Parts: sequence; structure tokens; C-alpha cells
Amino acid sequence: MGSQPPPWGGGMSGVGAVLRLCRPAAGQLTLAVLAGVGAAGAGVGLMATSAWLISRAAQHPPVLHLMVAIVAVRAFGIGRGVLRYVERLTGHDAAFRVLGALRVRTYRRLERLAPAGLVAFRRGDLVARLVDDVESVLDVIVRALLPITVAAVTGAATVALVGGLLPVAGAALAVAMLVVAVGVPAVQAAAVRRADARLAPLRGALAAGVVDLTQGLPDLIAYGAVSDTLTTLDRTDRQLLTAARRSSAAAGVSAAVTALCTGLSVLAGLAAGAVAVRAGTLPGELLAVVVLTPLAVFETIGAIPAAAQRLAAARAALGRLAEIAAATEPAPDPAVPVALPTGPLTVRLEHVSAGWEPGRPVLHDVTLTLRPGRRVALVGPSGAGKTTVAALLVRWLDPTAGRVTLNDVDVRDLRGDDLRSVVGYLGEDAYLFDSTLEANLRIGRPHATTAQLETALAAARLLDWVRTLPAGLGTPVGEHGVALSGGQRRRLALARALLADFPVLVLDEPTEHLDDDTAAELIRDLLAAAGDRAVLLITHRADVLADVDEVITLTPGDRAAATASVRAG
Repeated sequence: MGSQPPPWGGGMSGVGAVLRLCRPAAGQLTLAVLAGVGAAGAGVGLMATSAWLISRAAQHPPVLHLMVAIVAVRAFGIGRGVLRYVERLTGHDAAFRVLGALRVRTYRRLERLAPAGLVAFRRGDLVARLVDDVESVLDVIVRALLPITVAAVTGAATVALVGGLLPVAGAALAVAMLVVAVGVPAVQAAAVRRADARLAPLRGALAAGVVDLTQGLPDLIAYGAVSDTLTTLDRTDRQLLTAARRSSAAAGVSAAVTALCTGLSVLAGLAAGAVAVRAGTLPGELLAVVVLTPLAVFETIGAIPAAAQRLAAARAALGRLAEIAAATEPAPDPAVPVALPTGPLTVRLEHVSAGWEPGRPVLHDVTLTLRPGRRVALVGPSGAGKTTVAALLVRWLDPTAGRVTLNDVDVRDLRGDDLRSVVGYLGEDAYLFDSTLEANLRIGRPHATTAQLETALAAARLLDWVRTLPAGLGTPVGEHGVALSGGQRRRLALARALLADFPVLVLDEPTEHLDDDTAAELIRDLLAAAGDRAVLLITHRADVLADVDEVITLTPGDRAAATASVRAG
């Protein structure tokens, strides 16, 4: 995958960015607005026409004089339901399309940043951003922008209607609508701005804490830290509940003010209309229209305070997505990438310095060469930068000095995905999905044949064991491969890497958490299965180096960065 534009595009954020994302669905959203205005207008028309019809019928005119109004009432009643259905259907369809596109683009952005660009984000918080915060787009479109637009158009038309019949009543209605549509959201925003802004971050913190609790539960139990962790989670949950209560209280107050303004506009219309009827400037049958029409329009206008509150809460969530978009990409693809070299591949680190954070180098002046068929071991104490070397080779990270080359081509001139198609990485925490053996293998090559799967399993010394299983390749491995032993998990991950057929293979601590005998046997099988591939074995164990061709030792130096020393195997 090439470099993807951030979800927000050219520096945009918040609601403006959502509008930018809505461009592909502009036709559907326009139809939703028109249908919403039509439905709201039909509701107002239904109320006004019904009020006139009842008042006029009380005067016992010939029934033919009422036929147009009777037909209009039926049309408005049917049209309101149909148009409301069209609005909901098209509006939600457009919103879900935008939401799906944003979620894909956000995931792609995370993919471009991972892992070096995500060190400042917690795993559970990232999940909350990808799920909950992205879903705030639905609130912005369906529960904020559409209702506000529909209410603005319908309200203006209704004020014109009532004002045309009785200017004083129209002015009173306009004032009441402005209070509900502008004054209430402004006061509400000032009152709960802090609470609404905290909702999304607190949800993220709660999700991150729950993930930490569930994944670290054995260690927390062992060290007696479960109680403290639960206390922290409970405090976060209470803070979230308090913020939600404040937000809900503001919504309740806004609903009360809306009801009050509705009643006052009705009373104002009644008072002014009675005076006008007595003065003979307003026909009596139109008095009910002036009095009752506000009831219908406030059904639409009353949605504005809730929409404004949702918009305020969504802005905080959208701002968290903007943080992901603004994160610096640690290894950006070139604007014009060069073609991937062909033939036998040699990877070199040439006097490389690198670090995960600016100004804090982990490696200094490291040189390393991986040729086809060559087995090189990289050893050193924890923190010496062994995993940093692996990150450079698969271009999760770019060097701050020196260069990494593939057949003398600087890897910064290649697309990252092209490089990772020939340089494979097998980490100590290689992830096994809660699925079957076959599904986990096919991640390495989705369209592999059964024979190819078995060949990879045989190279990893797992085929005989798989054949003893009743379900064979269909055997579930459990979450994180819990149904397998430590050695079986490592071998399955190796088989997946071998199935992908990378010419260059980086093995990062493949024997972690294994006993000495199992570790030595696994390393022998790993190196034997690698065939003519170039292999970099990253390890801290000195007892597994007998079968490598070269050993490079990383030693932290005086400059707080690792340097390399070499000895032949």
C-alpha cells in the first residue's frame, strides 16, 4: 500500500474535515436535506391546514369549499411520513458510507504510523479512536448538521408564513426560535464545554485501562496490584459518569427552555391574534393557524440544542482523530518510488545511526551486511538496539545518519510495502489469531495450496504433529495461540513466514521464554528451514550461535548509542 493521505486532508480538522469527507456523498446528503425540509414543511403545513379546516368548518360553509383543505391535509399527512423515511434512509446511508471510508482511511493511517509512530498512544485508546471516535461522524452528519439545516430552512419559512398573516405573531415566533436555536446552544455550550470535551478522552482512557487489566491480569494478581488497578478504573468510570451527567443535565435544561419558548410563542400568537380578529385585520378562521403553527415548527427547531450538544461532543472526538493524522510518519514513502531490485538480494546497513525519538539515538555507526544464504546473528544486552536494527531492515524506522540499502538502492527510495514483500520479520511476539491453524498460515500467502501449506509446516517441523490432530489444519489455536505450547506457537509463526517466501528473513528473539533444549532445537530447525535465504538472527542467548556464519555484537558506547563489533562464526 502506498502512502495514504491523512483522514483530514490538507491540515483540516473537526467539522470542516467531515464536510470535506462528505463530498462523495453530496448528492445523497442534498436529497436528505430536501426530504427533511419537505417532511418538516409537511408537518407545519399539516398543522396550519388542519387548524384552518377545523375553524372554517365550524362556520358551516358548503362542503365543496373545504375539499382543497381536506385533500391538502391528506397529502401533508402522507407526504410527511414518506419524506421522513426518505430523509432517514438517504441521510443514514450517506453517513455510514462516509463513516466506513473514514474508518478505512484512519486504519490505513495507523498502518503507516505503526509501530514507531504510535509510541505515544495506548492500545486501548487507539481502539477507542478507531471505533467510538470515528462513529462520531455519524453524530455530526445525521444528528447535527442535517437537523440544524432542516430546522433553519423550515423555521425561516414558517416565520414568513406566520408573519405574512400577522406580523406581530411572526416577530414573536422569530424571537422564540432564535432563543431556542441560538441562545440555548450558546449557554449550553458554555455550561458543559469542559464535560463534553472530556467525554471522548475519558472513554479512551477507560478502554485503555480495561485492555491493560485484561491483558496484564496474571501479573497484576501475582503482584497484588489488581485492587489498585480496579480503583483507577473506577475513578475513570466515575469521571466519565460525571461528565455524562452534566451533559445530560444541560440537555434537560435545553428541553425545558424549548417547551417554555413554545408555550410563550403560542400565547403571544393568541394574544396578538385575538386583538387582530377583534380589529377586523385577521379573519377569524386564521386565528387557529397563527396560534397552532408554532407547535409544529418547534418540533423541528427543538432539535437544534441537542444537535449542537452532539456537535460539541463530536468535535472533541474528531480532534482525537486529527491527532492521529498529525502524528509524524516515521518512514514516509517517496513521492516517486523506484522499482524493487530483482535477482539475489543483499541488504546492508552502512554506518547507520538511529533512534525512536528525536535526539535520543539508540544505534551509532552500525554496519551490517546480509547476503543470500548467509546466517548472521545479532547479539547484545537488552536496550542495545537489536530490535531497532530489525525496524530499520523492514523500514518501520528510517536512520538519522547513514543508509540502509537493498542491492545498493537506498530503501528510502522504495515503497515500504515493496521492501516488506522481500524482507520478512518474525518477532518474539508474532501474533496468532483466534482462528484455525490454516487461517493463521494463510496470512503469509492467502491463496496457497494445501501442498504449500504442508511444505511450510514440514520445514518448521510441525507437519507430523498437525497430522495427528483430529481436525488437522482446521484445529483452532485459541486466543493468542493459547491452545499451543510455546514451541508450537513459534514454529507456526515460522511456517507462516516461510510460506510467504521472503528472500531476507529477520528473526527477532525467536527463542524467548523457551527452555534451553527447546531453544537450541528450534534455532537449528529455523536456520535449516531458511534454505538459501539471508537470515538475521537477533538473540541475547550465546548458546544458540553454533550454526551461524557471523556474529555481530551491539555494545552501548559512550554516546549512549550502540556500536557493532564483528566476529566470524
